[in-house]
This record gives sequence, C-alpha cells and structure tokens, in this order.
Amino acid sequence: MAGHRNPTVQDHVALVEIDLTGELMIAAAAASEDRLSSDRIDEVLDVDADRARPGPGPGGLT
Repeated sequence: MAGHRNPTVQDHVALVEIDLTGELMIAAAAASEDRLSSDRIDEVLDVDADRARPGPGPGGLT
C-alpha cells in the first residue's frame, strides 16, 4: 500500500512555479502580439535584465 502524504505538506517551489506560470498566461492573454518578447517575460517574472545570463548548461542546453 502506498504511503499517504500529509495533507498540510506544501511544495513551496511548485507553488511559486504555478504562480509564475499564471502570471505569464495572463500577460500572454493580454498581449496584442503572437508571442511575448524576452524583455516582456523578464518584466512579468520580475527578472533583473542587467544580471549576467548563465551560459549553456550540461549538454549545451540553456
């Protein structure tokens, strides 16, 4: 029998990701263009665009 999870346990990282995804969906729905620009995505996610971006990750993926 599989163990039961405590109903009060929350995955805080998942909750933040869900919130950010919702913000992106709202911005995309309100946008007049087909796609959000990188700058607009950074603005919606409150990312500091002046921060150095990391290089490629393992396997050349970013």
